[in-house]
Amino acid sequence: MTILITGGAGYIGSHTARLFQQQGRDLVVLDSLEYGNAASVQGIPLEVGDIADESLVSDICRRYGVTAVVHFAAYKFVGESMEQPDKYWHNNVAGTIAMLRALRAANVQHLVFSSSCSVYGTPAAVPVDESAAIHPESVYAETKAMVERILQWQSELTDFRAVSLRYFNASGAHPDGDIGEVWDRAQNLIPLVMKSALGKSGPLQVRGDDYPTPDGTGVRDYVHVCDLAEAHAAAIDHLRRGGAAGAFNVGTGKGFSVLEVLEAAARAAGRDIPHEFAPRRAGDVAAVWGDTSKASTELGWVASRTLDDIVRTAWQWHSTHPNGYDV
Repeated sequence: MTILITGGAGYIGSHTARLFQQQGRDLVVLDSLEYGNAASVQGIPLEVGDIADESLVSDICRRYGVTAVVHFAAYKFVGESMEQPDKYWHNNVAGTIAMLRALRAANVQHLVFSSSCSVYGTPAAVPVDESAAIHPESVYAETKAMVERILQWQSELTDFRAVSLRYFNASGAHPDGDIGEVWDRAQNLIPLVMKSALGKSGPLQVRGDDYPTPDGTGVRDYVHVCDLAEAHAAAIDHLRRGGAAGAFNVGTGKGFSVLEVLEAAARAAGRDIPHEFAPRRAGDVAAVWGDTSKASTELGWVASRTLDDIVRTAWQWHSTHPNGYDV
């Protein structure tokens, strides 16, 4: 009953692999190491290669006795996806289709997919739940939505069943302090805050202080990466119990503003975070957070870590690993 984790040497994948290892689950990681790092999965079987290599995926499934897959492997940079859409169609969508062919040939019938709340686009109301319209606003988000639909059809037409986890803003690092997010291409708020706190960039640009929110800054749902790892474990167990295929929001169900994140970061770092206000960024919405009641009811999963936990572990990681895994 081995679990294959694709993209398992990446940020969320490595935390999920660590959790599965600690839970005593048999697992194997497949990662191209284009963005992942082998150091993040030390002590875990690692196969280096591409999900689109059907013979490799089939061979891994056969050699390790794979019965389920957690699928993280994808490009994830929104801006790049708008500049190089073919790269994203080829890897995120066509690569997944090739992998699914290999899984069918190996009789693997359970899969948990790393999706994104970005499939909703700009929601009509918050908190956004799974019944909201799917309206991607980037090529990256469109690839996530397309893979969800592919998995849905495969679940309806065959014995295969898949769960898609639509997560909000993955943040934080492992409390052990030895694995975390590599920030060299990070676009999310919390690693950018850490860069500013550590003097690795100029002041943080707070894009907009005139939103209709309590303090005027944008509000988002930040979920700890270890909570996300636990959500993937819960989804695997749901499928093994015979649970239905479907999509689930994975977040805290709460929103925090940019200024609230800065205050938490100042507490963690013991210093003020250099920042300055700038005009709103085109396309940004005032506030987005998720309704996670479906995940609670059907998966038995609820995020347990706070914003302070997120920022404290992020600070612990980034302040001791400013160059990521390169030492």
